[in-house]
Amino acid sequence: MSIAICSRLPVYARLMRLDKPIGILLLLWPALWGLWMAAEGVPSWHVLFVFVAGVVLMRSAGCVINDYADREFDGHVERTRARPLVSGAVTSKEAWLLFAVLVMTSFILVLTLGFFTVALSVVALLLAMVYPFTKRYIHVPQVVLGVAFAWAIPMAFAAIRGEIPPLAWLLFLTTVLWAVAYDTFYGMVDRDDDLRIGVKSTAILFGRYDRIIVSVLQGLVLLLLLLAGKWIAASPVYYIGLFAATLFFVYQQWLVRDNDKVHFFQAFLNNNWFGLVVFVSIFLDFWVKQA
Repeated sequence: MSIAICSRLPVYARLMRLDKPIGILLLLWPALWGLWMAAEGVPSWHVLFVFVAGVVLMRSAGCVINDYADREFDGHVERTRARPLVSGAVTSKEAWLLFAVLVMTSFILVLTLGFFTVALSVVALLLAMVYPFTKRYIHVPQVVLGVAFAWAIPMAFAAIRGEIPPLAWLLFLTTVLWAVAYDTFYGMVDRDDDLRIGVKSTAILFGRYDRIIVSVLQGLVLLLLLLAGKWIAASPVYYIGLFAATLFFVYQQWLVRDNDKVHFFQAFLNNNWFGLVVFVSIFLDFWVKQA
């Protein structure tokens, strides 16, 4: 039996999209923002391990439940028609079992962080399960995705401080707006297919104003990060980092100027570098202040 399971690991990895780690990274950066600001520097290795492992596990679980929810749609979309559930490489039963294993492993890790964080993790699970189905009913599923991706921030403050201060909610809102912006780029790749099969997205809702609205969202993200810097009495190194991060938003807007699907996807992927630079800015700020 173990040999049979081992032989299935490559296809399970594809279902969890471990071969495409961009989702892990986009979920990881806000979690690290929250951890470093909550700890005012480097968090404990235990907390850091639990959150990093939790990010990998829950993003993987989210991919599994997303593909299960979209299994009837993905075959009609050029980008997703080769996914394991659509091709028959994985059965629905296997997908549910894999989802359960990932969620239970993540929950066991969170149990080491205290009741408050455990309670918040239940909300994280509900968000991960609800998001894939929102694309059928509301025009802003990206907002639900943003809330799911941002939920690691109040969890980080709860784990480290035992409370969720206003700074945590400021970072939470920042992450929600950022996720709506970059996932709109992602939705712009599939917009024609989504219109045909009836899937909703902000890319469809925004229509010909998509790039303008995304640029406004990006501007709000930068404004909120400036406010966060003021909140933590950031050093100049933080603001230098934010300036560098701003250049990535400028580059993304330049990329999508020609309405090319390839460039929409490149702009989406480029957000990894934005998240990384913001984290480095936070990291260096606390390092400078503690030196």
